[in-house]
Amino acid sequence: MSSLPAKLFVLLQRALPKNLLTLMVYKIARIRVVRVKNFLIRSFIKAYDVNLEEIKQSVPEDFDSFNAFFIRELTLGARPVDNARDTICSPVDGTVSAAGMIKNERIFQAKGIDYSLTELLATDTQDAATYAEGSFATIYLAPFNYHRVHAPVSGRIAKISYVPGYLYSVNEATVSQLPGLFVKNERLVCHLHTDAGPAVLIFVGAMNVGSISTQWTGEIRPRKNGVVEQFALQQDKSALVFEKGDLFGWFNMGSTVIMLFPPGAATNLDDLGAGRTVKVGEVLGRVVT
Repeated sequence: MSSLPAKLFVLLQRALPKNLLTLMVYKIARIRVVRVKNFLIRSFIKAYDVNLEEIKQSVPEDFDSFNAFFIRELTLGARPVDNARDTICSPVDGTVSAAGMIKNERIFQAKGIDYSLTELLATDTQDAATYAEGSFATIYLAPFNYHRVHAPVSGRIAKISYVPGYLYSVNEATVSQLPGLFVKNERLVCHLHTDAGPAVLIFVGAMNVGSISTQWTGEIRPRKNGVVEQFALQQDKSALVFEKGDLFGWFNMGSTVIMLFPPGAATNLDDLGAGRTVKVGEVLGRVVT
């Protein structure tokens, strides 16, 4: 997409009723009429050449809606996870949008564009101070990607916050043209405790992403306005523990995840080149334990 069309695409998004369009997609994706949902699933498979051999269930018979297919489970072993204690594995299938160091509390978004770590976390300044001068990786999930999110490291949930916001597209055209995209959009911020110390895994919402779900929050529907919501976590601490590669949550339609690590806690993330295709379980870097 050339520069001019990309700019026009962003301008169009500003004018569109993004939340209304997302609500429409949410409802269409959950239609259970057999002929309709089968048509949607088969059309999607044809358009994106989806690999049916790695899908656990029969397609389209075993899916009661298009959304059920969209968040499909894969066959055992389809995404092997590196089990070395010190590796950071990709939490998703997708494309690296950016990765590297967090410099002066700014995170790189695209050429000539960065954004505030404090605004991204939308929390107290101490949280932001923890990750200033640390490292990050941003991975974009296209519509055709596998949309379940898995734990990149082992650890436990410390806290989870939902930040309401807009629903701009997070595709390459918008990322390259809209400053502060990831702090404008809604997001779910998951703070983790790991062997290497604290870390953050962020689900960024986007246009047509009807909801975000995790094992601990259930389904979260988009809302444009309101205050940051802190989720009450279960009292049973064992229920907050996860192993690397465990299912963490899923997007209902495509979006982006961002990982954050404190200074000195992770290595090799800055070797990830923008445009690199990754899959769940693939080694992206290493933690310093």
